[in-house]
Amino acid sequence: MLRSEWAKFWSLRSGWIILAVAVFLLVLFATIAGYTYTAGATAGGPPGPNGGDSEAVGLALTGVTFASPAVGVLGVLLSAGEYSTGMIRSTLTAVPRRLPVLWAKAAVIGPIALVLTTLGAPAAFGLGSPGLSGEKICLSLGDDGVLRSLAGAGLYLALVAAFGVALGVLLRNSAGAIASLVGILLIPPGAKIGARGRIQAVITAYDAGLVRAE
Repeated sequence: MLRSEWAKFWSLRSGWIILAVAVFLLVLFATIAGYTYTAGATAGGPPGPNGGDSEAVGLALTGVTFASPAVGVLGVLLSAGEYSTGMIRSTLTAVPRRLPVLWAKAAVIGPIALVLTTLGAPAAFGLGSPGLSGEKICLSLGDDGVLRSLAGAGLYLALVAAFGVALGVLLRNSAGAIASLVGILLIPPGAKIGARGRIQAVITAYDAGLVRAE
């Protein structure tokens, strides 16, 4: 079953193209974030006036937000795509139980995404770090926790790819599964940032009121 899913994956041109795009986005946005970083900036990214040294890693992983939908879509296409083309009939004829099919697909896409993105994360960190030269938040790969954080990003993206496979099998429709995936990945973080901004505005206004009262 694993050999079959491996062959299916590499027979699709979209597979390695999407993986290449995911790694490219991971590196691109880390590089942009590193070279456009301004100390004390609060809008649109990880940097902030109250941040610590870990912000250097946060900047390096800016591209994870954009790479995660790409690897998730790949997982969706690997599973839901068979329902669109009708290939699922042949697959389930060979393996009548759906759960082994799901595990086999996840076992193929997960490690591939893990290896490529785990290699891409240090590359992103390395390309973005020169832009932080001289900044207080600048770190190197040898600093405590840096490699662990970069490896965690690769693991996260591998899990997103496996989640995409599961979502595709559940919904059996590529468009619906992709829309659901993007919504799940992007809407909650955006809502969290918006809520945090509103809370911060209320706190700032409250503090300003106290100062005027004094």
